[in-house]
Amino acid sequence: MPAAAAAEPKETAPATVAPATVEEQRLERAAPQEILRRSGFDTVAADFARTLGEARTYAAAERVVVRHGSRLWQRAVDRAQGRGPAGGDLSRDDDRPLYWARLGMTLELRQWQGPSGIGEAARVKLLDRLERSSRGQDAIRFPAGKGMKRVLVTGFDPFTLDRDVRISNPSGATALALDGTVVRTADGPARIETAVFPVRWQDFADGTVERTLRPHLPHLDLFTTVSQGRVGRIDVERFNGAWRGGFPDNENVSRKETVPVSDPASQPQWTATTLPYQEIVAADTGRFPVYDNTSVTEIPAGATAPVVRPEGPTAGSTARAGGGGDYLSNEIAYRATLLRDRLEPADLPGGHVHTPVLQFGAGNTTEVTDPDFVRNRLDIVAQVRAIVAVAAGAR
Repeated sequence: MPAAAAAEPKETAPATVAPATVEEQRLERAAPQEILRRSGFDTVAADFARTLGEARTYAAAERVVVRHGSRLWQRAVDRAQGRGPAGGDLSRDDDRPLYWARLGMTLELRQWQGPSGIGEAARVKLLDRLERSSRGQDAIRFPAGKGMKRVLVTGFDPFTLDRDVRISNPSGATALALDGTVVRTADGPARIETAVFPVRWQDFADGTVERTLRPHLPHLDLFTTVSQGRVGRIDVERFNGAWRGGFPDNENVSRKETVPVSDPASQPQWTATTLPYQEIVAADTGRFPVYDNTSVTEIPAGATAPVVRPEGPTAGSTARAGGGGDYLSNEIAYRATLLRDRLEPADLPGGHVHTPVLQFGAGNTTEVTDPDFVRNRLDIVAQVRAIVAVAAGAR
């Protein structure tokens, strides 16, 4: 259930209509509008704005935000899992309606002129509540009792949208397809809960990963963060590095620095997977080859220039890229495994899986979908599901 509402934020200035963010500005393009229309999600933002406009207090506005955010997440999960109306001819496995509908809602909230007494601090708090509730981050629930393994899987929003605004992220599609499902493993049934994260440096610096995972890690049997990686292959990333390489995020912001975490004095340069990578690589999970990826980029101890180490980091080195690179894929893996190590569930299997790049069919440079695109996404989702089942049954 959603967390209890916090006290109303203290205000220092009245709320003013805020400009659209870089992400929200992309909503005006033809492809996002078509994706929303062909999924039936094109009325989500307007319905939210209409209800929000009736709120006369902060508490009422927060209730509206959480209700509509949670409803959006559940609607996207239901659509992906075949429940309820499809809402249009866009394939049900598509993660993009959730992404674009959420941005429509955040834009409405950013431009909402609330009643007197609701200022900028309140709007920031409400935006945070909307992000969390519409990403499934505050809806992770596992059954009580024994006999059912507990598995947590995370995905990401689409990204590199200025390169191609039509892009889908198979890790987000996987999260929608797997949320609340049970898979049969060699060691009994496993319940999967999921959440989706933004592709924004600042959200990670603000602790969104730790806030979401910390309550659950001590009680899990397995976790894996998932993101889109390389063309035509799946990688189980062995090592994660404490470095941000600066590639622009969905707000076109760059960060090149050590990954900012709490207690930096005890921060390691590297963390390692505890996923059963040998069993995963050996299993027949689907059509894409699966690799145990041990390569990293480091500055060796006493040196100044980075070098690639195919077999992993050396003692005393400084991270410049984990197996998953130096972007937010590496960072979520680093943060999740560092949190695992700091909480000391030492035998908890956890790490990162990189999916293949989701590709459109040959020659499709304008359409928002095509049969090859759908088949590729369905195959990736099915293979990640199979990998999770192998990992959960390997203990």
